[in-house]
Amino acid sequence: MRHRAVWIIGLVAAVLVAAAGIGGWRWWYLRSPYGPEVLNATATLRLVDQATADAAFGGQQLEISADGDQVFLGQVVWTPPLQAKPGAMLIIAVIDKRTRTLPGFISATSNRPDEVGTGSDGVLNAVEERYPWLQGVGDRESNGGFYTSGNVVTVTAVDATPVTYSFVLHPARPDNPPEFAVASAPAAVDDLMVALVSIGPDRQIYWAARLLN
Repeated sequence: MRHRAVWIIGLVAAVLVAAAGIGGWRWWYLRSPYGPEVLNATATLRLVDQATADAAFGGQQLEISADGDQVFLGQVVWTPPLQAKPGAMLIIAVIDKRTRTLPGFISATSNRPDEVGTGSDGVLNAVEERYPWLQGVGDRESNGGFYTSGNVVTVTAVDATPVTYSFVLHPARPDNPPEFAVASAPAAVDDLMVALVSIGPDRQIYWAARLLN
């Protein structure tokens, strides 16, 4: 009986050690090598005309605005961290707080333009789940399907700062299906929120920070 008790105690101890090991690995896996306070990131956003936006991009092809459209121009600046995991990335998202939608198209560039892109990313579904204040960055469910109609900025090098971005908001179209809704004009700068999200090399979510509005 005594030997059995010792065996059981040993088994319990092994299980506890294994659980502690898994917990420690999970903590390390989800822990960012730096927090948002290290980046000290700031964002700007303003309404401009087409010529001003074009000049900020040095002749890069941008979406052309028409009557009734609004052109926005902004920049996100941060201090590059001393430590970063290879394969990690930052996401810059602009959300219309009135409708919880993203711009349909966004242009972006930086001092390292090859490290900056635009589009959609499935990891934003998990980001939206973790941070309810970022509702609108993920897919939209409609009629049994999931749809992504907006764009964000992805930055794959932590020293690709500052990032300049621009987008055009068009007047809403009443015939546009809800699943394809995007941020629309007219909008004030205060209607829009700019957020920065840190994603790890294995698509784990490190943190999200609200930079503007």
